[in-house]
Amino acid sequence: MSTATRTTAITDPAGIHARPASQFTQAATASGCTVTISKQPGTPGVNASSILSVMGLGIKQGDTVEITVDGENAETVADELIETLTQSE
Repeated sequence: MSTATRTTAITDPAGIHARPASQFTQAATASGCTVTISKQPGTPGVNASSILSVMGLGIKQGDTVEITVDGENAETVADELIETLTQSE
């Protein structure tokens, strides 16, 4: 089992709103890994499989988010999840 961490700035003017949050949480759940997302690098994250938790972070344009993935293929899953966040913009 491995751990991977990634950060990215959110450039979508609407931030992480319902559609990208849904896509992200579905991808996190489908990965089979334990995934957390935090609004600021180094702060405690929330369960990335919960759309309510992700939406509750109130992530806006310009915020830097950090995701942490624990599990098989953590590096690949982390890259894919970051891509999911940045493609939905």
